[in-house]
Amino acid sequence: MGQTAGMNWERVIERNRAALSRIVAMLFAMAGLAEGETVATLPRHLRNAVLRILRPAEAAVRRLVMIAARDVVVVVKPRRPATTTSTTTTTNTTGKTDATIPALPLIDPRKRFDVRPRRRRARSFPRISVIGVSEPRPIPDDWLPSPDDEIDAARVGRRLHTLKRALDDLDSQAKRLARWKAKRDLGFNRSKYFSPMRPGYPPGRRKRAFHEVDDVLRECHALALDLERLDTS
Repeated sequence: MGQTAGMNWERVIERNRAALSRIVAMLFAMAGLAEGETVATLPRHLRNAVLRILRPAEAAVRRLVMIAARDVVVVVKPRRPATTTSTTTTTNTTGKTDATIPALPLIDPRKRFDVRPRRRRARSFPRISVIGVSEPRPIPDDWLPSPDDEIDAARVGRRLHTLKRALDDLDSQAKRLARWKAKRDLGFNRSKYFSPMRPGYPPGRRKRAFHEVDDVLRECHALALDLERLDTS
């Protein structure tokens, strides 16, 4: 808790936002994405490489939003039943509608505790044949996954655009989180979670850092955790 005393929060936020913006720009370059573009598929090895950095980057941005929302105060009123249904949509500067780029999830995905053993695909392939009657059954080309297999990456692309938009407008994300907290405190929030952060280590955390994003996540998590402890003390 002591590390938050006398902290220059604006400098902390700007430093980490700049680092995360560089990381997101690198991920866009890795995926071959430009502003407003989408990607249908990526080679398996490239998609996995992007995800290894994307997961901790998302967790770091969520914690940066918590830091940015530390002093934000909002007024929340009970929601009234809608009388009319609007059919209009708003468009952002990239030419995409808000519906195509989802909002950044402010709540960490919770850990799944599954005691069932992980299903593994057999490496062997049955090649049944009758001697002198039939030839051995051929092995399908896609039986063993290859690092160069083209696999669906549309969701990864959306997550990248979501992350960039959140970093570009951190103040709006902070207000979203402040509203979530206000609704939680007033009982208007149906969420079963008290904190945006899940217990234990953050998503994407690695024991040994191999990328800049690991250090950013470690710092943002420690600061957000201290702020949350002060808020509940």
